[in-house]
Amino acid sequence: MGQRRSDGTDRGTRPVLWGAVFAVIVAGGALGGYALADGGGTSADGKPPLTDLPPSPEGVRTAARAFLDAWQRGDTGAAAAGTDDAKAARAALTGYREDARIAKVRLTPGRASGSTVPFSVKAEVSYEGKRKPLAYRSKLSVVRRPADGKVLVGWAPSVLHPQLRGERDRLLTGEAGTPPVKAVDRDGKELDTEKFPSLANVVDGLREKYGEKSGGQAGIELRAVHGEEDGKDKKGAAAAGGRKGGKEDQPDTTLLTLSEGTPGTVRTTLSATSQAAAEKEVASRQKASVVVLRPSTGEILAVANSNPTGFNTALQGSLAPGSTMKVITSSMLLEKKLAEVNRKHPCPKYFTYGGWKFQNDDKFEIKDGPFLASFARSCNTAFISQAPKLSDGDLTAQAQEVFGLGRDNWAIGVPSFDGAVPVQSDAQMAASLIGQGAVRMNPLNMASVAATASTGTFRQPYLVSPELDNRTLAKASRTMASGTVKSLRELMRYTATSGTAAQAMASVGGDMGAKTGSAEVDGQKEPNGWFTAYKGDLAASAVVQAGGHGGDSAGPVVAAVLRAGG
Repeated sequence: MGQRRSDGTDRGTRPVLWGAVFAVIVAGGALGGYALADGGGTSADGKPPLTDLPPSPEGVRTAARAFLDAWQRGDTGAAAAGTDDAKAARAALTGYREDARIAKVRLTPGRASGSTVPFSVKAEVSYEGKRKPLAYRSKLSVVRRPADGKVLVGWAPSVLHPQLRGERDRLLTGEAGTPPVKAVDRDGKELDTEKFPSLANVVDGLREKYGEKSGGQAGIELRAVHGEEDGKDKKGAAAAGGRKGGKEDQPDTTLLTLSEGTPGTVRTTLSATSQAAAEKEVASRQKASVVVLRPSTGEILAVANSNPTGFNTALQGSLAPGSTMKVITSSMLLEKKLAEVNRKHPCPKYFTYGGWKFQNDDKFEIKDGPFLASFARSCNTAFISQAPKLSDGDLTAQAQEVFGLGRDNWAIGVPSFDGAVPVQSDAQMAASLIGQGAVRMNPLNMASVAATASTGTFRQPYLVSPELDNRTLAKASRTMASGTVKSLRELMRYTATSGTAAQAMASVGGDMGAKTGSAEVDGQKEPNGWFTAYKGDLAASAVVQAGGHGGDSAGPVVAAVLRAGG
């Protein structure tokens, strides 16, 4: 990494220019009186500060200005003192200068929105004679310190750079820990991240795990290091396949390249055709994520997210799957003879269990209808009504033993989350049956559920062939009985042709099946929309967060990628 310079900051920088964006607060009594009222301590009338009130617009401007001025002129101590966590801010600002080698910092604030102030950063990164300009946008929030009401910048690593998401994240410039990689699809076509932006963090994950094995040579970069302890690397986590879904398990993110390395080549199971279709669908929506895979092998054909530079929800998300979970629940009810496709099955307006009163969308009911109708219309009470006949661990066992979920043992080639179906009791157990409660999934998991439903056998999804590194893929302990597979496919096909998924799947045709889902989220006006389906030897799942009904929001995404093929 070479010798660190004691201070790489240009201390001759000019003050932050606020211009017309922030009105100048003139001297003397007005500012002094405001400082007493909004800056903590005792107000002019001797009353204690109102710590439960938000900072005033003047307080926001003053605190933000002081912090940004100090940061720009390289006064780390003053900048840190202007935050609500001076120790963490001082360490991060020092690292910004000494470890990230960022100097000549120019900060330009934008228009405040409430207590949030956006700003742009222009600076220079230098390392062993190599220099390059750096530009990005960030934001800060101004808060009151609970102890005394003093108005300060609320410290978070993301203030320094939006790619710093966790407390242990930091910026670092130097020789990259691993060589860059060039990802290619199943046919050897290069997967350019400019053409396929959703693959940027996937390529980062491939680099983390396979960079040293791919024959490339490392370059010099500024990168966001995610979740590293002081001086320690993450090779242990990478060697395990990056299985956990937490944000601190993210691969490093390259922010600026000062010297190009020589990339090695990593062949993936992705299909350029399928990836292009997935990218197109998520790009036209907010907070959409989709995964496409091949049920006969488990090969992942496409991964896409609306926010390609953000968290990889498609592979690592942890969200309640709503009624798409009924695919797993139905397989369990069929095996236990608690339901049959054409046997009458209760679907009342309400059903109370564990002290909770459950109901259907718009409080509908199906009188004397078969289980087929309840599944196709996504009747919640048809599933909740079976809770008294189940043990607390039945759904967990079904998810793990048949669908391979929730065991934290998938090794797809990049970081992923394997789903979670914990053992619950009473009302929470009942809620799990319809994909609420503590059940958590992502599009990768639910695409796998559709794949398992279509074939009866779980095949762990993977993005890189296990032959590349001799890793072992996860297996389920049992397969579904042929009768259960037949019945489950009948339920999903009827839903795709005559149920809640019919509108979205009308253009798909062929040998297909589907299930919709809508998952309520506390504090969110609209539910997350889910959709999972298969057609022939393709399976796909999508979620559109806050999208509303899954058939309307996520359904068209899945239908489009199934039509595109693999």
